[in-house]
Formats: sequence, C-alpha cells, structure tokens
Amino acid sequence: MNDQKQLFTPRILNPVKITQVVVFSADGVIRKSAKSLTGSMPWVNVVFLRDPKSASDFCSEEAFVMICDDTALNFLDARRLRKRNKNGTIVLLTDNKLIQVSPSLISHDKFPYTQKADMIFAVHTKGCSTGKMINSVVRSAEDRINIAGYSDARRYIFLIVDDEPRWVSQFLPVLYDIIGQRADVKVTHTYEETLNFLFGVDSESQIDPESYKSKGHGDNVVCCILDIFFPKGRLLRHESGRDLIRLINRFYPRYSKIIASKASEANDFKETAFILPKGDRGSLKMLHRYIHGFSGLGDFIISDSLGEELYRARNLKDMMHILEIAEKDTEEGNKMRSILEEYGKNDRYSTWLYMHGFKDLADMLLPLRNQGYRLINMLKKYFSHEIEQTDKLPLVISGNKIFDIPALLEALFMASPEEIQSISDFDYFSTWFDIKGFPELADEFRPIHGIGARLKKKLIETTEQWLADKKKSRRKTF
Repeated sequence: MNDQKQLFTPRILNPVKITQVVVFSADGVIRKSAKSLTGSMPWVNVVFLRDPKSASDFCSEEAFVMICDDTALNFLDARRLRKRNKNGTIVLLTDNKLIQVSPSLISHDKFPYTQKADMIFAVHTKGCSTGKMINSVVRSAEDRINIAGYSDARRYIFLIVDDEPRWVSQFLPVLYDIIGQRADVKVTHTYEETLNFLFGVDSESQIDPESYKSKGHGDNVVCCILDIFFPKGRLLRHESGRDLIRLINRFYPRYSKIIASKASEANDFKETAFILPKGDRGSLKMLHRYIHGFSGLGDFIISDSLGEELYRARNLKDMMHILEIAEKDTEEGNKMRSILEEYGKNDRYSTWLYMHGFKDLADMLLPLRNQGYRLINMLKKYFSHEIEQTDKLPLVISGNKIFDIPALLEALFMASPEEIQSISDFDYFSTWFDIKGFPELADEFRPIHGIGARLKKKLIETTEQWLADKKKSRRKTF
C-alpha cells in the first residue's frame, strides 16, 4: 500500500473487500468472463470448481462470491456452504427467460433452486453481456456483504427497488461507472424488503417518527432508484411505488428520487422525482447528469422551493462565495440563509463533503441544526480552515510529495506501474483531485479501469490532455 494513507483518507466505503471469486459453472462464457477479472480487479483470485461436493464444501476465511449458472445452483448445498463461511455471497447468473423478467416470488415457486441464491443476474440476453457485467456482479456482492455485516461503518448507499433481474443487470454497470468508489449499491425487490431495509420494520405502522433513523439503513441512503410497479404482498401493483415515495418524502426528503419506468403512472411524480424511461436512447446520459447534480457526487446546487437552480459550487472556494452572499442583510441574503438552514437539516453539506473527500469535516457537520448568521459564520469558519489545509495537502508518489497537476504528470512518468495501480485501485487520485478542487479531473480519473503499463499510459494521457486544455483556455482569456 502506498504511504499517502498517512496524509488523507480515500473514499473506501467497504471495510471488507472480496478477494476470491469462486466459479461453479460449466458455462464457457461465464468462465471466460470470470478469468478477465484478474485484469480489471488484480487483487481478486479466481477459483474454478466443477463438482457439487467441492463447491458445497468450499471454505474460506476471506470474503468471496460464488458464481453459479442454473444447472450448477440446482446441485449446490447452499445451506452447508453458508454454515462453513461468514462472508460469502451466492450469485446466480441465469439464462432462463422467465427468471430474468419475473419477481422473486414467481421464480421461487416455479424454480425452487433460485431460493439458494442471494442475488440473481441475467445473462445471454440483449443488453446483459456477461463480460460487461462481471465486475458489477463482484462489486454488488461486496456491497451486500458490507451493508449486511458491517452496518456501523459510515457509508452512502444508492438504493435500487426493482423486481426484474434483467433490468438490474443492464443498469448496474452504468451506475457503478458513475459512482465509482464513492457509494455502495443495495438492490431490493419488494415493498416489504425495502421497508425493512430503510426502517428496520415489517409494516408502515411500526415506523416510529421519533426514532426511525436508529433502525434500518435509511439514513445512509442518498438516492433511491425505483420502478412504479413492484410486489407488495404477493401482488404486482403501482401502489407499492406510490406508497414508498410517500414514506420517503415524509421521513427522508433529502433523497434524490429516480423513477425508472415507462408506465404512465410515473408522470404523477414528475414534480418531485426524475423520470428515467427504461431503455430509451439517451436516458442513461440524462441519468449521469442527474446523479451528478442531485446526489452529492457533482456540484453543490442551491435551488429554491420550486426547484429552480440559483447557484452551484464546484469546490469549497465556490461554497465560500455562496456564504458571502448569504451573510448580507439583503432580500437575496435572507432567502439564501433560509435555504441553507433547510440544507443543514437535511444533511446536504455532510453528503456533498463526504463524496468530495472531506470525510472528517462531513462527520463534524452531521447533524447540523444551526440557524441564521450563526450557521453562516460556522460554515465559513470550517470551510476557510479546510481550504487553508487542503492547499498544502500533497499526494505522495514514490516518496515524493505532489502539490499540483504538472508535478503529478512528472511523477506518473517516473513511478512504476505497480505503484500507480495501488494508488488508483484505492481511489487516492480522484479523492485528492476532489479535495484540491478539481472535480472535473476527478471524474476523468474515476472511471478508468486497467492494470499495469496500460493503466499508467491512460492516466498520463488524461493528465496531459487536461493540462493542454487548461493552457488553451488561458490563451483564450488573454
């Protein structure tokens, strides 16, 4: 591990990392795709098993995911496997068309072996290339292990509520590419499962308005992506989506809400949620913009009660400018103070700061109940101190302290591919860029996947291009 850990904390949300991928499948495409993981996830060891006994008897002290096809899962003794392992997840990659599009209740009734799987994904169908989604399968299994077994760890969660494995399989690679290491993903399939996850209860009547945040995982969710139709009880009905949105608006109004549906009923919520038509061309680009704008991943956006954007901040220095407006005794200043007070109550500062690498400051501002000028003065004090500190914060490569982008480029040329790989894998680059106030460069580095010399070459090219664009921009200014 590189020694810059001593200087700042990257956005590593999962204390437990999956280091073993166990493949129990005779499917050639699945096996080939799993082999490719050693290139994109070099810390992962891939193990191939061929008989039910060795799969059922598998035992490991490390976190792992076991990937099965339909035939293999039929023969797996899942109860024995779980009894022998603490941090394991069983995943079914199914090519069964009915399972791919059905709620779990139907799949469990018609194909009882599906109950053995902790997670189900669709393969060998349009939009669900095994090679494209294999990384997301591992990452999703890792998120599941950490959310369930290490619930006290500070994290942010994107919640997906959808009962169709095929759509989730198409969507997850896109979502993980957008959020990188900054958030976990949790998938629920029914109204009851979602209620239990958010509030830790089995029915709405059990939600305690005074203590609901102390149960479930609702306070860690930053964005909810849901269909309108998903099971409630044993019925597929649009009331489930309507009821869930009502509860979210009441108890967690800070959530960004994305309704992924082409159903006409989705339009009933267009005033309070982003409508994502499933499968429409261009919808995923719209999703990317929305997530960056409204879930803490991108700019900090100041909007009025009607949702109209007033200001946006790319970094802490921009935030200071907004605070200077809010401290003025003017109509605009009064309006800004009122908005910023509401943002404090809904933890908007903490979420944005955490997502941009300011973990300690984010924790200090959670929760935030100050009002008026007291709130403005407190934020200015914290932000100005953080700006002063981050200007001096280096990234350490090969023992050298890097303070700016030109020095970074030189260090990338000199460092070994192995060292660069370590820094990239643990999200140090993009965290440092965000802390230093370069969110656009952080986004350029974040989705890059690779290994060795290929990764080094890509990072150098990205940095060179960014510096060239900056130089060209300065020439235009003069």
